[in-house]
Amino acid sequence: MTSDAHLNELGAFLKVRRAELSPRTVGLPDTGGPRRVPGLRREEVALLAGISTDCYTRLEQGRAAVPTLVLTTLVRVLRLDDAQRDHLFALAAGDECAPRRRPAQKVQPPLRRLLDELTATPALILGRHMDILAWNALAAAVLTDFARVPQKQRNYVRLLFTDTGFRERYLDWRTIGRSCVAQLRLEAAKCPGDPELTSLVGALSVADADFRQWWAGRQVPGLRVGTKRLSHPVAGDLTLDWDSLTCTADPAQQLVIMTTEPGTPSHDGLRFLASWTAAPHQRARDATA
Repeated sequence: MTSDAHLNELGAFLKVRRAELSPRTVGLPDTGGPRRVPGLRREEVALLAGISTDCYTRLEQGRAAVPTLVLTTLVRVLRLDDAQRDHLFALAAGDECAPRRRPAQKVQPPLRRLLDELTATPALILGRHMDILAWNALAAAVLTDFARVPQKQRNYVRLLFTDTGFRERYLDWRTIGRSCVAQLRLEAAKCPGDPELTSLVGALSVADADFRQWWAGRQVPGLRVGTKRLSHPVAGDLTLDWDSLTCTADPAQQLVIMTTEPGTPSHDGLRFLASWTAAPHQRARDATA
C-alpha cells in the first residue's frame, strides 16, 4: 500500500514538473496572455491526461493513489524521461519505510579488498546518503584528507556544500552539486521518513541556499557515471571519468572509481599523485594515522 509520505512526494513531483512545461511544449495553444502560475495549469494537465481537474488536483495534493493507466498517461503528458518515469512509478508503488535509525554500515570485505588493490586509481566506497565509508590514499590525495573529517560529518554531499576547500576543488561544482542533490532525492523517494536523511537535508538546507533551491526542484537525473573537473593545487587541472559499482551483498554500498584518458595531462597528473602517495614517508604516515 502506498504511504501518505510517498503520495505527498509524488504530488510535489508532479507539481514541480508541471511548472517546468509550457503550453507550446505539450501541443496546446499559447495565447500569450499573463498566467497566474508558471508552466501548465492543473486543468491543462488534466485535459491532456483525460481525467477530471478534481482528480488531478487530488493527485498533486497527495490525497489519492494513482492508477497505473493514469501514471502511464502522465509520463507522456509531462514529457518525463526514463529516470523521471522510474521515479514516478517508484513513488506511486512505494511502501512506508519505517522511520527508524539503522545501524552504521560496515564495508563489505570483498569491496574493501578491491579498494585496497586500487593503488593507481582514486576510489571511494559510499554508503547510504553518500556517507564516505572508506577511501584509498589516491582518493585522499586528489580530493581531500578524509581522515581529518569527523566520522559523523564524513558525507560526500555535506562536504561538497559546507567544506570550502572541498568545494573549491571542483571546477564544475554546480553540476556535481545538482547531481548529488538529485541522488539524495532518489533515496528520499524510497524512504521518505528516514530520520538520518531528514537530518542531513535539514542541515544542508539551512547551510546553503543552492542546496535548498535544488532540493525543492526535485530533479532526478539518476546519474551513475560522469566526469569531474578538478583544480588540484599540486597536479593542476584534472579531468576524471567516474563510474560506480554496486555491492551485491549490500546494494546501499557503492565503489566509486575515477580514471583518466591515457596520454593526457590529467593522466600524467594522476600518475604523479600516485607516486607521491606511494612514497615511503606517505606510507608511514598512513600506517600511523
